[in-house]
Amino acid sequence: MFPRGVAVFAITRQGQETATKIKNVLEANNINCELFVPEKYANKDVTVLENKLGQTVKEVFAKKDAIVAVMATGIVVRTVAPLLKSKLADPAVVCVDVSGRFTVSLLSGHYGGANELTKIVAKGIGAVSVVTTASDVLGKLSVDELARQHHCRIVNPESLVAVNSALVDEKRLSIVLVGNTKITLDNFSDYETKTVDTVEQALDAVNSFDAGVIIAKEKVPQEKLTKPVTVLKPQTVAVGIGCRKVVNEDDIVELVNRALEQVKISLHRVDRLATVEIKKDSQSVRNAAKKLGLNIEFISLEELGAFKHPDLSVDSEIVKQKIGVGGVCEQAALIVAGKNPRLLLKKTKAKGVTVAIAKGE
Repeated sequence: MFPRGVAVFAITRQGQETATKIKNVLEANNINCELFVPEKYANKDVTVLENKLGQTVKEVFAKKDAIVAVMATGIVVRTVAPLLKSKLADPAVVCVDVSGRFTVSLLSGHYGGANELTKIVAKGIGAVSVVTTASDVLGKLSVDELARQHHCRIVNPESLVAVNSALVDEKRLSIVLVGNTKITLDNFSDYETKTVDTVEQALDAVNSFDAGVIIAKEKVPQEKLTKPVTVLKPQTVAVGIGCRKVVNEDDIVELVNRALEQVKISLHRVDRLATVEIKKDSQSVRNAAKKLGLNIEFISLEELGAFKHPDLSVDSEIVKQKIGVGGVCEQAALIVAGKNPRLLLKKTKAKGVTVAIAKGE
């Protein structure tokens, strides 16, 4: 997670020392990290905080997936408050005291991943993680956390308070899956689960409970809901691959599975697989797709070359010299992911194979 990286801020000497430990922990967990400190505490591994804290935080707020601030909670609250838009859009914000005794999930705990980030940092630096969201305190899976884990878009976020309150109050909740959605029903112990064929059947099922969740690719007529219900739409999960001219099909399969494991996505949840069109005649690529149980799509060099996206890595000059475009796997994944795509995993490589994972609507 956090493919766009985490920005870590410190403004004191002691804070900088703790922030450096956090940076090392994040990188050890394969999370890209940029550490910002004042010039007087800077070294070669940090970015100098040239402007005021508030200005720099504003600049990175929409560019990073998370912010870790090693400073007093009050400073963090006053700094980010003018920037807040929505719990579904704001980055995760975690606050850590300068001594590294406590890590506090402050903002976007569920959908943004702050709760998980808090626990990762706390475990890594030997701190106490502080998570105050009611569902987590009670050991329950909130709806927004459910959506994050299973890569679903929340269609009606205004329903979250009522449905999560029903969950905390231990009322009868249901999760209803419509049709052939690639969501497994094996970890929803706080909900009664059911699979139906149509949206109408889903409405009948969920309206018989105190509250619930409908997961459907189709449009759900919310005016027919008589109880608090959150509607989730599964996002498209796409895998892009690139490889050398001669490659072993098992190496492709191995790296795809390893990449999916890294972002905690099952192979069953993948919707699309894509690569560059010049691999159409590669038997290894086709065999790998068959072993993965996925149809492979081939993207033209022209489309790959013209595609622009802020999540893309810097072009590889070697790849550009060989095939005319600066990258394949990230571009391919983002293109077939659909509307509003973003990378879940940037390019990872091994044994002549590259893999990236994206999601879209």
